Amino acid sequence: MRMKSYKNEYQNNLDAQPPGGPPLLKDQFGRTFNYLRIAVNEVCNLRCIYCMPEEGVPFKPSKELLTHDEIDRLIKIAAGLGINKIRFTGGEPLLRKDLIRLISNASNMPKIHSVHLTTNGVLLESMAAELKVAGLQGINISIDTLNPEKYKMITRRDEVEKALIGLEAVKTVKIPSIKVNVVALRGFNDSEISDFVFMTKDYPLTVRFIELMPFDAHQIWKTGKFFSAKQIIDSLKQLFPDIKTTSGTATEHFTFRVHGYKGKVAVIPSYSRDLCGACNRIRLTADGQIRNCLYAPNEYSVRDLLRNGASDSDIADLMLKAMWRKPIDGWAAQKAGKEHRESMTQIGG
Repeated sequence: MRMKSYKNEYQNNLDAQPPGGPPLLKDQFGRTFNYLRIAVNEVCNLRCIYCMPEEGVPFKPSKELLTHDEIDRLIKIAAGLGINKIRFTGGEPLLRKDLIRLISNASNMPKIHSVHLTTNGVLLESMAAELKVAGLQGINISIDTLNPEKYKMITRRDEVEKALIGLEAVKTVKIPSIKVNVVALRGFNDSEISDFVFMTKDYPLTVRFIELMPFDAHQIWKTGKFFSAKQIIDSLKQLFPDIKTTSGTATEHFTFRVHGYKGKVAVIPSYSRDLCGACNRIRLTADGQIRNCLYAPNEYSVRDLLRNGASDSDIADLMLKAMWRKPIDGWAAQKAGKEHRESMTQIGG
């Protein structure tokens, strides 16, 4: 009976779409989705404590991951449904050998307005120029601390210098949008907030402080390290009394600028989930599963359709249905069942 009701609502949604064009990716709560995040791999060259255990996790064999042709096809189908922004993630996407090709193909695809990348930056120095030529328009670099010893503690690798050199490399080649992602941890890097904000003084990049999320095998987030968005904002206002609110993306729920600084500072309440009402994204895992919410346990396999002769229309229909079923927020999604992936690297950062 519940499925019948769902089918009726879904059909009513299709019937209500504007004539003369493809149906938009939309959910039951009126949100539309124009932003597709694609994980291109699961492997990573770091072992961040909030992401996965030191020994790693069981990664999928390469034959189970989407090929570049499959990814290209899915982007084309998604573009026909209103997707105009692509972000490639991982794992660590720079470890994927055909990443430049993927970025170039997506950048040159009709209806795709911008292509972005999330990386830890360790391999960026040698790839920055190629990424710019391929058409990359935005890059997010994850650097949780500027202190070498702390960086080794949190990533279990001694690579902070390479990450910072990578940041300078993308500034040099002038990637249009540059953001530094910082997972805020109480008693670990909360004393470095001013150091990160200072990065925005002379260059128009955005530093983004992100709440710790509960996606790690050992549940580090439950050990007292959690630092809430409110606490981050309180610290910012205490350190920079003249800080003012400004505009940011839908994800950057709270965005600020220090007087006289060229860049911005954002706070992302990814655990508090204040941003769910403005969600505009759809996620695709490296093994070809659609996730309509970061916290949702259910997935929809486009890989199986791709490899069993499905038409573009069949695949588009699955995307539409998956997003129509999106929960109202991350709390509702989490209550729906237990997450079966034990690491953020398996979900797509």
